[in-house]
Amino acid sequence: MDKRSWELIIIGAGPAGLTAGIYAARSRIDAMILERFAPGGQIALSDWVENYPGFEDGISGLELVEKMRRQVERLGVPIVNGEVKAIEEHRDKKVVYVDSNWFEAKAVIIATGTAPKKLGVPGEDKLIGKGVSYCATCDAPFYKNMVAAVIGGGDTAVQEALFLSKFASKIYLIHRRDRLRAAPILTEKLFNNEKIEVIWNSIVTEIRGENSVESIVVRNLKTQEESVVRVDGVFIFIGVKPNTVFVSDILDLDANGFIITNENMETNVPGIFAAGDVRRKLLRQVITACADGAIAVYSAESYLEKLK
Repeated sequence: MDKRSWELIIIGAGPAGLTAGIYAARSRIDAMILERFAPGGQIALSDWVENYPGFEDGISGLELVEKMRRQVERLGVPIVNGEVKAIEEHRDKKVVYVDSNWFEAKAVIIATGTAPKKLGVPGEDKLIGKGVSYCATCDAPFYKNMVAAVIGGGDTAVQEALFLSKFASKIYLIHRRDRLRAAPILTEKLFNNEKIEVIWNSIVTEIRGENSVESIVVRNLKTQEESVVRVDGVFIFIGVKPNTVFVSDILDLDANGFIITNENMETNVPGIFAAGDVRRKLLRQVITACADGAIAVYSAESYLEKLK
């Protein structure tokens, strides 16, 4: 894109960033969205969303963000591919460095979301893409009539295990505690699924295999006994980390790397706002990300008015 200067640059095209784009367009703010991969963020990897208002039967995550993307583009906000490397302040403008390019804006909204955490055990990195996955929605069809392990006990782990059960013949859900953290409605579905067996109070200490996953070593945290479980795939859902490396030298982050904001989505740097899962917050859901995006634009609009 030849144009270098904008009123507002939105970094990230997940629900928070796309909502920000919609609200920016309606406020007649000259805005663009930067996205390093494809629009959608984590929700695009979700098989089914049942708690977003307006879809009584639910909607796939991919379809939901595709509707948002089309709405943004219909309103004339460009979505440009590129990975942001850094942001610098120059007087009343922010310079956003993207790959080998750069753009400048009077205000910036960071909506870069999160990435899955790794287990950090032997064999994990070696076998990524060879049986180790962080997205059942993406890879489940490869495990038809096979055995898989899902690691985690929250909403995402349970949702992905349920989706995986459409393909795999057997699933072990391995959780380090004696109860799941997932929503009751999801837990009920899981316990009623004959294909899924829960291994409680346990962790995976190793993933084994030469050219693909062959087995995992599971340690019971109460007895410290280890056992080898034969599986064809391992799906890891133990939490997320924020995509904030590129702003770690300019913004205040909490101990886990999430951006600290106030209720108006303002960061410690005037003119830089954060929205969605990337900021420190209580609940990370599509609906709260969208709310953050709308609030961030409202705050950015007030900031831009003061500069005039």
